[in-house]
Amino acid sequence: MDILSFKKKVLEKLSDVEKKLADTNITSNLEQLQHLGKEHNRLSTLKELFGKLEETIDDKETLEILKHDGEIEDEEYISMLEEAEKNIKTYNLEILSLLIPGNEINERNIIMEIRAGTGGEEAALFASDLMRMYLRYAENKGWKHEIMELSDTGIGGTKNAVIKIKGKGVFGRLKYESGVHRVQRVPVTESGGRIHTSTATVAVLPEATDVDVKIDDKDLRIDTYRAGGAGGQHVNKTESAVRIVHIPTGIVVTCQNERSQHQNKEAAMSILRAKLYEDAFRKQQEKMVSQRRAQIGTGERSEKIRTYNFPQNRITDHRIGFTTYRLNYVLEGDLDEIIDKLMEWDLSEKLGNLEI
Repeated sequence: MDILSFKKKVLEKLSDVEKKLADTNITSNLEQLQHLGKEHNRLSTLKELFGKLEETIDDKETLEILKHDGEIEDEEYISMLEEAEKNIKTYNLEILSLLIPGNEINERNIIMEIRAGTGGEEAALFASDLMRMYLRYAENKGWKHEIMELSDTGIGGTKNAVIKIKGKGVFGRLKYESGVHRVQRVPVTESGGRIHTSTATVAVLPEATDVDVKIDDKDLRIDTYRAGGAGGQHVNKTESAVRIVHIPTGIVVTCQNERSQHQNKEAAMSILRAKLYEDAFRKQQEKMVSQRRAQIGTGERSEKIRTYNFPQNRITDHRIGFTTYRLNYVLEGDLDEIIDKLMEWDLSEKLGNLEI
């Protein structure tokens, strides 16, 4: 796939948008003006990225000529070549993401739910490993995170966790993590050395605003109860925990991590808005594309997406058939290799029927 083949269409459309922006008859319509402004920004960014990509490709070709003529040392050549190839890959991904319609949602913050699946205490320990992996990844990216809800097993396992992750392009990268994650390893509680298989589920929801989702108070049933959990004078003394039921959909959200009832209600409403927004977004996607192509973009929670095999230090993503033997690094938050592969596959699939 030659990304540069899209450059001509982008420049033509940019020219067309600029002509419309100069037409007062068109721009007198505020809604249309806003749309044209966003489109101009997207196309201008694409034009700039195409320029950087072409420049970097030229630099790479120059490097190869210098190497062939013996004007550059091997060590310096390898270092500069690796840097050029890394930049080419980055520009390609950035261009692809801007070429695909509806990319605005990719810039959103997320609410991530991690739940222990089948496998008892080992599943809870694996869910805890996943939570740590995503928090490390967020730190590596310079994103901020907030643990909104956490239910643990007392010995290091996690029954359920709800985390908000905030930063540029969070949903665009982490949306691929939705689904069933499977682990194969010898549990710490297993004395016989037998390998067990356990699972944990991950759901990644784009954060919604009041504008995205209208929630009528009459559709809510809000209950308060005493927070449970370990330690602290605050625990079990006040009814600070909040449970919200959205009656039309049956969605239930609870939150007890904050100290006040007001804070817990705010956090629970944030989770509820995200769930309702995700439901509406998913239905919209199902109308636009086939179910199979939507799976990688939105993440089917019932689908086994990845296996973490500890004895072989192996991770396999079943959606794209990608395997890496860097399990120890991935669990420390080094997820970029896998996510980049998923993004490339997803964006390439969507380019088939693309209209700039």
